[in-house]
Amino acid sequence: MSFLWMVALIFVAIFLEVPVAFSFIAGTVAYLIMGQTFPITVVAGRLGPGLDSFPLLALPLFIFAGNLLGGSGIAKRIFSFANSSVGHIPGGLGHVNVLSSIVFAGMSGVAMADAAGLGKIEMEEMERHGYPLAFSAATTAASATIGPIIPPSGQMVIIAVLANIALDKLFLAGFIPGLMLGGFLMITIYIMVKSGHVKVAVLPKEPLPVRFSNFLKAVPALAIPVFLIVGLITGIATPTELGALTCLFAVILGFVYKDLTWTSFFDCALESAKTTGILGMLLLVASPFTWLMGVGNVGLQLQAFMLDVTTNPIVFLLIANVVLLVAGMLMETTVVVLIAAPILFPIAASYGIDSIHFAMVMLINLLMGTLTPPFGSLLFVMMNQTKLTLAQMFKAVAPFYFPYLAFLVLITLVPSITTFVPRLFGA
Repeated sequence: MSFLWMVALIFVAIFLEVPVAFSFIAGTVAYLIMGQTFPITVVAGRLGPGLDSFPLLALPLFIFAGNLLGGSGIAKRIFSFANSSVGHIPGGLGHVNVLSSIVFAGMSGVAMADAAGLGKIEMEEMERHGYPLAFSAATTAASATIGPIIPPSGQMVIIAVLANIALDKLFLAGFIPGLMLGGFLMITIYIMVKSGHVKVAVLPKEPLPVRFSNFLKAVPALAIPVFLIVGLITGIATPTELGALTCLFAVILGFVYKDLTWTSFFDCALESAKTTGILGMLLLVASPFTWLMGVGNVGLQLQAFMLDVTTNPIVFLLIANVVLLVAGMLMETTVVVLIAAPILFPIAASYGIDSIHFAMVMLINLLMGTLTPPFGSLLFVMMNQTKLTLAQMFKAVAPFYFPYLAFLVLITLVPSITTFVPRLFGA
């Protein structure tokens, strides 16, 4: 039984709605039974090492920190600060939506948390000011994708572990792309409003004392991304240790603001444990799959195949973009990373492509897939909140595909955008 049959079996099981973890186990076991090369006990033997990684500890810590900050009243303070900063620009609350997501990304880094938590506040305020519901939902979904690009990012942790990349380097690589994507989205919103495609009232600029007051209230939230950046640049703490410190800061902040109670604290802990359990299980069952690829020289065979197809790294990147974008449209982001990272990173290395650069290309492709039918996860989150149909959501999100594609092409063709900061600080 060839390796391709194992991958095909995993895909078929997933599309038949077999739980992803069991799909991986089924594919791996079938490969071992039919291949008759390794004993089936390999599966049990490789499960333990799958989670034996110190950087992986950052994943539950940042998930917990994000949930704590979401329950500590920070989201409302972020929104008020963003409204004071950019609410008066044509497109007003659309820009506020994007800026809020940029700030929240530096604390949570989970797109679903942004869309479901902060997004609810943003959409209520946009609805109160007469913004079209579809436009509000589309803006919220598009801006939520900034979360996993600006660190901390759960997806970055998973990619770093699977591709054997230094997590601090990958975190540093996300700052410039995340800010750029925010800029691209805000320009798009400005053009849509100025052209009359979306008709909304321009909000007046708030008085300086109000703006200063909102800034002071948001300082603790703004301090978290700064704290992470300084920690990563100076090397005073590892990303895992920074995650633990962020959790501590979030707990103190929540109780000082009196928005976090012991009940909500334990609710955040329970929700974080559930999310971590799901992701941990996926990483666990992917370990035998990854090991079999390595001992079977699958990477070398695929490298040889791709080099026969093209020796141009740009052409390879364009092919990888198409494959990842389609995969992101059809499957959950983490699942695609588990399958694609062990396959594509060795091939990218054979073309001389920087692993940090390729990691960001992979991440941005998959995030765009979350906005794209038929199975874009962020579309379904917003549909659940707004009761819009898939057709209505797709039509509303469509204008944001153009800046997203332009951004993706730019990141793909200009590696220095992602590698500049890590190299600058020698991380």
